[in-house]
Amino acid sequence: MTRVSLLVVAAFFAGLALGVHSSGTSTAPQIDTRGTDLAAIEALHKADIDATRTQDLSALNSLWSEGAVKLDAPGSPVVGREALKEMYEKFRANYPDFKVVNYAPVIAEVQIADGWAIEVGTFNASYKMLPKEDPVSVSDKGARVIKRQSDGSWKFAVVGLK
Repeated sequence: MTRVSLLVVAAFFAGLALGVHSSGTSTAPQIDTRGTDLAAIEALHKADIDATRTQDLSALNSLWSEGAVKLDAPGSPVVGREALKEMYEKFRANYPDFKVVNYAPVIAEVQIADGWAIEVGTFNASYKMLPKEDPVSVSDKGARVIKRQSDGSWKFAVVGLK
């Protein structure tokens, strides 16, 4: 065997030994949090359905992360929890008899990575603007970006429907 071949073989085994040694001394084990994350996201979905059906303004506003963006509102995007709160209050003042008859999102897919999730689905709802009116039904497709909070809960960061 030539000298170059011996050096290549020695380097290969040295690299193999270092790889085996370093894989056995990993500093931080990888923890699979997908199950916990999906359960917390499902809790957000339930809170979203409950708050939407009851039109509880405080509950609706609590679903959003601090710098959230709502892209499906009429007009310009609504940015931030305070602006979202004002949007909900203005809508309630303008339409005091508004009632959600049904709200049933159908989430087709959720992808989670590094404390963020994106979900796509169809958002089915029916509502009445006035008590004596017939319900109006809507079915919008959309996507929502969700952010894990420091307490492990999830909140909406960006919502866009159409």
